[in-house]
Amino acid sequence: MSNLFAFPMYAVKRADNEALTFAVRTLLAEHGVDVSHLNWKMSEDNVLSHWRHPDLLLSQTCGFPLMTQLPDVQTVGCFHYTAPGCDGIHYRSFLVARATDAQQMLADFKGKRVACNARDSQSGYNVLLKMVASLHPDAPFFERVVISGSHRQSLIEITRGAADIAAIDCITWALLQRHEPALIDGLTVIGESPPAPGLPLITAKTTTQETLSRIRAALSDLVSATKYRQICDDMFIGGFSEVTRQPYTVLLDWRDEAARKGVTQL
Repeated sequence: MSNLFAFPMYAVKRADNEALTFAVRTLLAEHGVDVSHLNWKMSEDNVLSHWRHPDLLLSQTCGFPLMTQLPDVQTVGCFHYTAPGCDGIHYRSFLVARATDAQQMLADFKGKRVACNARDSQSGYNVLLKMVASLHPDAPFFERVVISGSHRQSLIEITRGAADIAAIDCITWALLQRHEPALIDGLTVIGESPPAPGLPLITAKTTTQETLSRIRAALSDLVSATKYRQICDDMFIGGFSEVTRQPYTVLLDWRDEAARKGVTQL
């Protein structure tokens, strides 16, 4: 039987993501985790099934699906990212628009079009519910919502004129600045969201506590060992902390607060 293992969320540069995967595999083996049947091939079209798989050893999800669609998985912890907008386990979204709108604020986009990577995304959708609700709109704030499928595609939708604004995970933004600067040419950050707990690392409900402890030890070594420093730097990883579900309850608070103000969808 294979054990599923992948880092699907920040795979902007495939080689860097694979280097991270192999480094963690090596460390898992050093800490006594059986890696002889690891399977890191996954369908990007069915990532929810990957996260829910009973043989999931280690993966990374988004905080909002963790709290709304993944009640049985165990949280392993959270990386500390070093990209602008991050602080410890926390990250935020950048509000991105065309450079010609550089002087605008979120309130100026009422009646315009927003691109979102997915409706169950914390960084691309739920955070906008919170921010739009704070503006007390008396009608749907945006004229149209474009569900793009990814942060990268949301930026393309803005560039080609199909959308006017998007909330983009700040780590994805930093990775695209580094590896695909042409993609974001002509775009600019016009605002940012409040901080939220970053993308949680998870394992299956069936993973034993002994194995969970070994996974955490392996990830702690990853961020502290000199030999893996460049691999971590390439992915903007600066640390690791064990994290429970509790910090992520704030994401449900954001959703519920928006609903009390009459904003249940964009």
